[in-house]
Amino acid sequence: MKLMLKTAAAAIAALSIAASAHASDWTPPGPIKLMIAFRAGGGADTQARLIAEDLEAKLGWKFIPEQVTGKGGMNLAMAIKDQPNDGSVIGMVVTETFGYNMKVANAGATPSDFTAITTTAGFQMGIVSRADKGWKTFDDMIADAKKAPLRFGVMSPKLADLAYLLGEAQGVEFNIISVKGGKAVMNGVNAGDMDLGFMAGIQGKGVAAGDLVNLASGLSEPLKQTPDAPTLADLGVPYNADGYFLIVGPGGMPTEARDAIAAAIGEAVSTSGMKSNGMISKAFGGPAVISGDAAQALIETGYNTASDLLEAASN
Repeated sequence: MKLMLKTAAAAIAALSIAASAHASDWTPPGPIKLMIAFRAGGGADTQARLIAEDLEAKLGWKFIPEQVTGKGGMNLAMAIKDQPNDGSVIGMVVTETFGYNMKVANAGATPSDFTAITTTAGFQMGIVSRADKGWKTFDDMIADAKKAPLRFGVMSPKLADLAYLLGEAQGVEFNIISVKGGKAVMNGVNAGDMDLGFMAGIQGKGVAAGDLVNLASGLSEPLKQTPDAPTLADLGVPYNADGYFLIVGPGGMPTEARDAIAAAIGEAVSTSGMKSNGMISKAFGGPAVISGDAAQALIETGYNTASDLLEAASN
């Protein structure tokens, strides 16, 4: 089996040392344009805006949020690529943007054209259904899938490939429905337009209330909320949907600027009482901070290993 992203991410995280918030006297040269690769009002957009609010309140930095959505974050990536790299322009995307999505887009850019600043939180990616389907376990769902194809909602090409490989490994065929965003998957499942789907933490309240069921973890490790649910590896798929929300800048950002921004954001999302920490803890299971060189290595590894999943899904 080829080296999986899980192993690389674990090694990177072990080497990651958070920059001290007091290690630099760097301050922004002016207001910081904060590009956001997610639609307004969603969980990721809310997270980005709360981080900006926390830093404005604590440090006096000013932010100008701007939605740059589409193509799995690639529209933002290409928009930020040639912006000034002095810390005046940063963006929030997901690590998948610089891995699978960038590889598929073949847009003439690689992760080395960008500066990875810091991650903020990881995904709690589950395969989710409504409880009233009667499926208490993943095996219950597969038993019904063997009778007739089930509708499987996904919000990215990578997740579509994972859903395809999962069906192949389990000897069933899913009707894969692609929509924009995890909320659209949840709405589709709740409305009965989909039988199950990938959700990246948005399902938490529904699972807690007993309305939704985490049938499986889309991660390389168990879900925090439902630790007994099998992982994709347990189900015969040697790939996963591990990923992080990522703050990124144009390539060649000075280390002083990168580390000061990383430290400020890392402290905000990790400090109890901060708005961003409260939101991230509730929606995404808590902060996950990988900064600087370790964050850069994380996106480089994601890009280099994306070919394995693409090849497997095309066979």
